[in-house]
This record gives sequence, C-alpha cells and structure tokens, in this order.
Amino acid sequence: MTTTPVALVTGATSGIGRATALALAAAGFAVIGTGRNTTQTDPLDSVTLVDLDVASDESVADVIQYVIERFGRIDVLVNNAGVGAAGAAEESSIAQAQGIFDVNVFGVMRMTRAVVPHMRAQGRGRIINLSSVLGFLPAPYAAVYAASKHAVEGYSESTDHEVRKHGVRVLLVEPAYTRTGFDTNLVQPDSPLPVYAEQRRIVAEVNTSAIESGDDPAVVAKVIVAAATDAKPKLRYTAGPLAGRGRMLRRLAPAGAFDRQIRKMNRLAG
Repeated sequence: MTTTPVALVTGATSGIGRATALALAAAGFAVIGTGRNTTQTDPLDSVTLVDLDVASDESVADVIQYVIERFGRIDVLVNNAGVGAAGAAEESSIAQAQGIFDVNVFGVMRMTRAVVPHMRAQGRGRIINLSSVLGFLPAPYAAVYAASKHAVEGYSESTDHEVRKHGVRVLLVEPAYTRTGFDTNLVQPDSPLPVYAEQRRIVAEVNTSAIESGDDPAVVAKVIVAAATDAKPKLRYTAGPLAGRGRMLRRLAPAGAFDRQIRKMNRLAG
C-alpha cells in the first residue's frame, strides 16, 4: 500500500481531464487517468492510463478493483467524464436523453457508489464532481445537457451531507466556457425540427465563439487541485472569472433582468 495520496480522474485523455491529471501529479498525487480507449491518446507523464466506460457497471467495478489492488487506496476521485449535447428540448428523443444521463449523471453515481466504501473504510476521501455553470444557469438549446448538470449538483450536495461524518466530502467544480473540443464533440439532436434550425445555428455560433475565448483547461485544473487539497474545502468552486460572474448573476440579479440577460447572451428574440 502506497503512502502517496492517490487520485483517480475520469475522462483524462483530453481537455479538462487531461490538465487535471497532470496538475494532480505535479501536486504529489499518484494519478490514474481513464478514458474509453486510452491506447489512442498520448501518454501522460507520471499518470497511469486505464480504460473505463462510466456507463458500464462492470467497467467501473473492474477499474476500482484495479486501483485498490495496485495502490491500496483512493484519496480523490474526479468525476470529469461527460458528453455535451445540443438542440432544443423537443429535438432529443427520450432514448437520446437517457444516453446522455447514463454518462453525465449515472456515470457519476456509479463511480461514487464504487469508491465511497473504500473512502469510508479509510476514514477520508474527496469526490470532486465536474458540474458547470449550466448546473445553475439555464441553457437554451442545450436543455438535456443542462438538466444533467443540474442533476449532478443535487446529487452531489445531498451525498455530501450523508458521507461527511465518515471523513468523506463530495464537492462541485463549476467551469464556464473552456478552450477544449467540447463544441466539436456535441451529441446532435436525433429528432431535429426545421422550426428550431435557425436558432440552433445561432446558439451554436455563440457557444463556439465563447469557447474560443474561454478559460484554458489549466485554470479549471488548478481549482480542482484546490478542491482536492484545501484543509477546509468548500462545497462549490467556480472555475474562472466568467463562472464567478455567472454565479453572482444567478444569486443577485432580479428575475426579470436575469431572464433578459440569458436571452440576450443567446441572441434569442422576444
């Protein structure tokens, strides 16, 4: 059993997950990074890469068993794996929405249920769930994705109250727009409707522009390391100045002004 703290990062082959795995390794953690097919990614210095499908009970169980057998402990779990989704709410079938939730929400639940017994037994541990500003803000033409992040917020805060007495914390990191390939890998609606096509295109342009000028993934990774190491962790960490402004807008702006700002940002008429 290693005396080095051990961190497991899902979705570590690119973007925020990759930056987080490297940042945790630099902070002194033994890091296991996961992806659906890690043979197709470049190796990461000081990071052990393993295959994991968070939508599979068997895959989750196998990876947790591997980490415990090799390292003897799991001190930090970063639930970063997820998929984005575009389109109006009416344009995604229930089956498609279920698939997105199976990764973004039930993937978090699978991983949490698998590691909590080990963390509880060792009397310490932190589970850091990647939410988004869309976990507390509406997202026109990304309703299913926003719903999944709202669900992660509720699950995380509730679970944190349950496990805290065992020395385990469940924390949230909420990035805003980040310079990753997120916008190029979105799940597109499986039931597109002409009535939404033009506005869907406009919102896609807005999002692409915002991502291009967004935060570097290293900004989010730095916040995740803080959540993993702070002596007195916070339940929620916003990552980057835009996320902080979004949180303040949601909390302080009058309802009417908030509604108008959301519509203006997304170039919605009326």
